[in-house]
Amino acid sequence: MQYQNVKKAVFLRRPNRFIAQVELDGAEETVHVKNTGRCRELLLPGAAVYLEDCGRPERKTRYDLIAVEKGARLINMDAQAPNKVFGEWAAAGGFRGELTLLRPERVWGSSRFDFYWEGAEGRRGFVEVKGVTLEEGGDVYFPDAPTERGVKHVEELMACRAAGYEATLFLVVQMAHVGIWRPNDRTHPAFGAAVRRAAGAGVEILCRDCEVTPETIAMGKPVEIRL
Repeated sequence: MQYQNVKKAVFLRRPNRFIAQVELDGAEETVHVKNTGRCRELLLPGAAVYLEDCGRPERKTRYDLIAVEKGARLINMDAQAPNKVFGEWAAAGGFRGELTLLRPERVWGSSRFDFYWEGAEGRRGFVEVKGVTLEEGGDVYFPDAPTERGVKHVEELMACRAAGYEATLFLVVQMAHVGIWRPNDRTHPAFGAAVRRAAGAGVEILCRDCEVTPETIAMGKPVEIRL
């Protein structure tokens, strides 16, 4: 996944979930934050951030905030990136080899999943993708805030599995060189409990990190999971 016209800036403050104030080229600029999560451990005053020029002069905010430096670590925090990264990787054969069908935003019953896929020998399944930006001591966690929607998605994956589909919860870590992924039981124990139930019911739990630069993000290596 490639970004265009990226600039480095300094984070100042975040008045609300959607915008931030940054210092860019010596002036204060209001930018759009492409992640409505809390990200409190990332967006700290003085942090180096990266902005993409949206190329739309009619928009109120010219730039999107897409990445942030946390110490020596560069973290992509674009909430739309994980699905795009997974889609590119799966289409290239990284997920189940060569697929006969890969469709985003597929409805099944009353549920909507990030991806539906079909492969050789009649294999078919659903994938729900979650982006991971919370890192502590080299390990990574999801979620960074309570997510009843996330619990619902995991329960819906269990229903798919019970109906005979393959079902996968895929965690895209939006940074490189991490240790272990764990569900964030401290923040939302119900999510962790749901993931453990899902794993016991045959839902596949997968996690990979990403190679991240200010201009790019691409699928990286498998990350160990501990439930």
